[in-house]
Amino acid sequence: MNFVEELSWRGMIHDVMPGTDEQLGKEMTSAYVGIDPTADSLHIGHLVSVMMLKHFQRSGHKPIALVGGATGMIGDPSMKSQERNLLDEATLRHNQECIKNQLSRFLDFYSDAPNAAEMVNNYDWMKDFTFLDFIRDIGKHITVNYMMSKESVKKRISSESSSGMSFTEFTYQLVQGYDFLYLYQNKNCKLQMGGSDQWGNITTGTELIRRIAGGEAFALTCPLIKKADGSKFGKTEAGNVWLDPEKTSPYEFYQFWLNTSDEDAEKYIKIFTLLDQEEISSLVERHREAPHLRELQRKLAEEVTVMVHSREDYDAAVSASLILFGQGTAEELKKLNEKTLLSIFEGVPQFEISLEDLRPGVNIMELLTEKAAVFPSRGELRRTIQANGLSLNKEKVGSADLSVTSASLLGGKYLLAQKGRKNYYLLIAR
Repeated sequence: MNFVEELSWRGMIHDVMPGTDEQLGKEMTSAYVGIDPTADSLHIGHLVSVMMLKHFQRSGHKPIALVGGATGMIGDPSMKSQERNLLDEATLRHNQECIKNQLSRFLDFYSDAPNAAEMVNNYDWMKDFTFLDFIRDIGKHITVNYMMSKESVKKRISSESSSGMSFTEFTYQLVQGYDFLYLYQNKNCKLQMGGSDQWGNITTGTELIRRIAGGEAFALTCPLIKKADGSKFGKTEAGNVWLDPEKTSPYEFYQFWLNTSDEDAEKYIKIFTLLDQEEISSLVERHREAPHLRELQRKLAEEVTVMVHSREDYDAAVSASLILFGQGTAEELKKLNEKTLLSIFEGVPQFEISLEDLRPGVNIMELLTEKAAVFPSRGELRRTIQANGLSLNKEKVGSADLSVTSASLLGGKYLLAQKGRKNYYLLIAR
């Protein structure tokens, strides 16, 4: 597989330094991507870079994931309006382990293959570097004029909303450039990849390699992903869409991809899946003929959810979606874990009821009018039951004499009442 050609048809190349393709065709090459370790989970904004590493390894080359432990203590000025929070070493090490566990779903770290992936942390080689050594051995090779010419620096300094740029942040490109030099000298790494906003930092690295090591190195960047409406990719009202199921449930994760627009789905399915060009073209064609079926979104959601989580999590997310939209069964509802259940019914009216009331059993009429005000009156509740319009835990309530006990609780805690097709109420027993 030709790596540059593969990324090109997927729309994943913004800039590529001349000679990159020739280098990759000549020998197995090591390339790295830098990952910000300021959280203990990746989010889907990281996925483009991760997919670049995955395609790189599939092409027979060696991917290196660099966790920016040192640079995470500084903060990257690229396209940012303010400095980020600085982290201590213990937090950074914890975050590194969590990130490696997530990356291992995408990359082969543990086999004896010559192109097995590797994770490094730039804190390991920066922590013993004194300031005097750094400015003597590295700083003297790059002029201030060269550093000032970088787009990220110019944008930050000239921005009216910016309070300027600290010396700490100004030196960021030198520190990142040294990372590339270090990996070139110690890991024979000849390519750095990243988002298009990283081009200036990456080329500072290639310049250091040329000036200090007399070597040649390369750069490749991907476009920054935006939604068709111009808004930021990967953000929801709740914030980031995380890869950690504790931060973003597999159901919420699945729903994010399922709800993408037609235009975005055509772009995302190339970037975030491993489906080949022929299959994607066929999918896009079928989708354009019948967009109401949302086949493209459903396939995108399936591929990414299975890759990031598991087939079981995907199946559970599909079941959860069916439950929410009225097609799920009582058995499927019982299989849901608590986090998924709460994700599905986030925002629906909730009522607290007493667990003690359910031990002997409570009449459905009393439960849904007095214990929980789902219905304003017994008369309305009775009419709804007679019209076959009430369900409890996805099972129709056929009689106003039904006694509800603790045995009916989902996960020992919840009851789901449904009035008509779309009105849900969650009762929580405490």
